This record gives sequence, structure tokens and C-alpha cells, in this order.
Amino acid sequence: MARTDHSFPAGSGSPAAAPAALRGRGAVTNVRHRFQKDDRAQVDDGWSGSGLPADFVDTVPDISPDDSIDKTGLADQVDAPAWAAATVIPILPDVRRAPAAPKTTVTAEEARKILSRNDSPDIPFDVAVNPYRGCEHGCVYCYARPTHSYLGYSPGLDFETRLVAKANAVQALRAEISRPGYKPSPINIGSATDAYQPIERDWRLTRGMLELMLETRHPLTIVTKNALVARDLDLLAALAEQKLVVVYMSITTLDADMARTLEPRAAAPWRRLEAVRTLTAAGVPVGVLVAPVIPFINDDAMEHILQESKAAGAHYASYTVIRLPWEVKTLFEDWLNAHFPDRAQRVLHRIEDLRNGRRNDPNFGSRMRGTGIWADLLRQRFAVATRKLGLNRHRLSLDCDRFQPPASAGASASLFTAAAGTAQASVFPSPVGAQASSGVPFPSAMPVAGAYGRGARQLRAMVAGQLSLFD
Repeated sequence: MARTDHSFPAGSGSPAAAPAALRGRGAVTNVRHRFQKDDRAQVDDGWSGSGLPADFVDTVPDISPDDSIDKTGLADQVDAPAWAAATVIPILPDVRRAPAAPKTTVTAEEARKILSRNDSPDIPFDVAVNPYRGCEHGCVYCYARPTHSYLGYSPGLDFETRLVAKANAVQALRAEISRPGYKPSPINIGSATDAYQPIERDWRLTRGMLELMLETRHPLTIVTKNALVARDLDLLAALAEQKLVVVYMSITTLDADMARTLEPRAAAPWRRLEAVRTLTAAGVPVGVLVAPVIPFINDDAMEHILQESKAAGAHYASYTVIRLPWEVKTLFEDWLNAHFPDRAQRVLHRIEDLRNGRRNDPNFGSRMRGTGIWADLLRQRFAVATRKLGLNRHRLSLDCDRFQPPASAGASASLFTAAAGTAQASVFPSPVGAQASSGVPFPSAMPVAGAYGRGARQLRAMVAGQLSLFD
């Protein structure tokens, strides 16, 4: 790899101007978000040599305090140097330590509602739920990063360090699916942020929702890149027996070093494959997402990922091309310049080839797969690989006819305590110090977006040559 020359001042977007990478974090800085009204920048005031190159510092005379020089009247001598009568303040090298990497903080939140609905033809589900805001996995390419701007946080480091847990997620979900006239449709858990990110070990909100799904026989899908999903194997296996769940595991690369750079706090690739193997052995249907495909970063691993996923027991597979909406464009460019300065511009130009000359294409039908000859090449490679491996031959349909409206929040019993004949209510403990309750007023019943019109939207996407996210 060619060595980057840092000897000249660099402009924004060049490798020399890129911030240094932080260990265990995906983003390299906190970028300004689109709702921010003020802008702040660090400026060196000249009192420290921390930000001044050596070329800009005048040479300081090599004089120690012990040197016996009679400075009295020295300035009056003709051959005396100009600095003799002046007080010399040497600029010392900056010995301060670099700031410590930001630590993860979690704030509890009372959610007024938990279900979100969409009508996108690129996504195979109408309803989704996200128990957390922000994601500690730190995937630099995450399309959900700009959602942190609505909270006044940066989509950069704030997105992966300043997290929000919807502490009443289970109670809010119970209230919404209990409304009169509710029509069940498969709920996707983890559409924006990963429901099995590391803080789920303590908060257990996702497990609480799975218990509710099993209690009510409600169909669901899960998208994750964390092997922690295998922790809930008991619930997932029980749901799978009734055709109520499909788990999709996102695997971006099989290279451990690349994974630590792309997704610093997600599960290692081999652990994700082990989770696929564990779930499949228990009868849980599993699909694998090669998502996202990044040119010259992980695009060469597509066939290898599919092969290893099939060997682990996956039955379904899909892929998406990297998306760079809003502030993600800046974050991804800084990340490229910090980690791959030798190929940064090449990667960005290929993304532009896939996006009609732009860094991002928000249009339905093309935003997931891209357009042009390079998008066609990826599509052909994926089709050939899945056909050879026998993937996507059968597609599981989830059963929506088993749904039973839940009991009231105060009367619900845990699945396992109820089986034991007890009447103890289900309890989903939160970390010590979390301030949350379930007494939140909910708005009046809102219309539910069912399956009406989805067939027509997907047909338009197929005509455009772009199938759904999990085709």
C-alpha cells in the first residue's frame, strides 16, 4: 500500500485531513447533523505547539538557564543578535494524551407508541418495532444513523455511544396489538437499529417482546448481526413450531480484521455462522443477508459468505448495496480516508457508478440494489451462487391466523410461569437506575396498513429489476 504524504496542508475529504480512527468505534468523529444551527471548530490560539507544524515555528536559541551571559547593554552592541533583549518563550512539544474514546451511555425513554409502518416496495414487511435508538455495533455504513439527528445528537459517534432504550417497549407493544380492530401482520424486530446489540444483555427488551409474540401467537421476523440471538433459542424454537418466525442474520464479511473495522462491536463472523447453525438445528428458519455490499471493500466475499452460510444451514439469502443517505456520506468518506486511504476515491467513484452518478439514490426500486452494469454484475453473481448452492428454493410464509389478542398488561402471565400453574406477571428487568413506567397515554386507534397494495408495489419493483430486501 502506498504511503500517504502528510507533509502538505490538505483540504476536506483528503486522506491527510481525515480524523484518526478510534479503537472499538466505527465513526471517526461526530459530524454536524442537518438540524444543527450552530457550528463549532477547534482553533489553536498559538499558546501551545499542539497544532503547529515544525515549519511554522521559529527556531529557539539553544540557551540554558545556567549559561552566564551578561545581557546588560547587550542590545546596544552592534553585533548583538536581535533576540538578545527579548524574553524568549519556547514552544514546547505537546505531551498531553489524546482524549479517551467515548464510553457508551444509555438513557431510558417512555415510548408513546412502538410500532412503525411503511409502504416501501423494497421492504418485505409493513410493520416494524425497534426497542432501542442508536446502535453500539458502530457499523459505519448504517443507513439508520441520520435518525439520531431528530434527538439532537450527531449521527457519528453519538449514534453508537449515546443510546436510548425504550424501557416500556413490551408494555407499549402489548397496548398497540390489543386495540380493537387490530389486524396482525408480521412484525419485523430490528429494522433500524439492532435489537440484539450489546445492551440487550442487560435490558432484555427484545426477549420480552418475543415472550409477548409467543403469548399472542403473533408472526415476526428478526434482522440482526449479533450471535446474542441464540440466547433466546427457547422462544424462537417455540415460535418456529407454529410458523411464526424467521431470523435473518446479516454477514458482511468473513474476515475478522475487516469485520472489526466495519462493525467494531458486532459479533465476529464465525460467531454469526455458529448462531445460524444453532438456530437451524433447533428448527428455526434462518436467512442470511450479505448486506451491504461495498465495492473494493467486501464485494469479493459474496460467494464465500453464501457458501459458508449454506453449510451452516441457512435456507434463504439476499443482498443489498451500500446506501449513503444524509450524513452517512460524510461519515463513510472520513472512515475510508482513515482506514483505506489507498482506495478511498476508487470506492466512492464505484458507488457513484452504482447510483447514477450520485453518492446516494433514494428512489424505490433501485435504492437497495443500484443501477448500471456493476449492479447487473452483482445481480448475476448472486443469482449464480444461490442457484448452485440451492438457496431460495422455498420461501416460508408466516401464519397470521393464529393471533390471539393479549390479556391486559396487569393480568399477563409469563409463558413459563403460566405453564407451571402460577399467576405471577411477566417481569422484564431493566438495569439499576433506569427510570421508566408503563403509565403512558396512547393516542386513539390509528389505521393499520395491511397488505393492500403491496402486491402492486412489489410488482413495480420487480419490473425495475429490483426485488425486495429478502427476496
